[in-house]
Amino acid sequence: MQTEFARTQMITQQVRAWDVLDDRVLDAMRRTPREFFVPERFVEVAFADTEIPLLAGQHMLAPKVVGRLLQALDARAGMRALVVGSGTGYVAACLSAMGASVRAVEIHAELAAASRANLKRTGFGQVEVVTGDTFNLDTGKDYALIAVCGALPLYDDRFARALAVGGKLFVVVGDRIPQEALLVTRTADATWSSAGLFETSVDALEHAQRPEPFQF
Repeated sequence: MQTEFARTQMITQQVRAWDVLDDRVLDAMRRTPREFFVPERFVEVAFADTEIPLLAGQHMLAPKVVGRLLQALDARAGMRALVVGSGTGYVAACLSAMGASVRAVEIHAELAAASRANLKRTGFGQVEVVTGDTFNLDTGKDYALIAVCGALPLYDDRFARALAVGGKLFVVVGDRIPQEALLVTRTADATWSSAGLFETSVDALEHAQRPEPFQF
């Protein structure tokens, strides 16, 4: 009961309060047990509005950011989705809970293994988790949805080019705080549109290109 109360508080006081009003998103987050996706030593703060550390200086996305990501992508049954930087698997699980067919990529073997274990024990074992560096890996193409869970200091169009026409990409861009969350939509074979969603602060995706340092 205490866990369910904490989950409800997370959804009402953090996620809904940050303009996530889509009932399908809220239901998916209710049905995805976040407490099983946080490192064991942080389980008591699984539902808190705080950064939860992972490996190599990375952190789980805050619940409200996950909510906005899910609302922007609007996953539907049968859509092919790619999650870049899966961490412990929570975003992939939520997209799967909304009906998407999910492939996730994680650079750290230990985190990828944790993702697989977490997804399996929470009923999302159908999610495919690949260990590798997305910048040196053929992650496929023609995705309906792509969620990049680490920031790009410099925008990189490789992810937008992996979308099918009509597909949507959630990505955070910027090398300084605040960064900007974007929704990129592939409108035709060679055209894309982009809309700013909100400002945030997210760890950079490992090996992402960075701006050249300024020199006098």
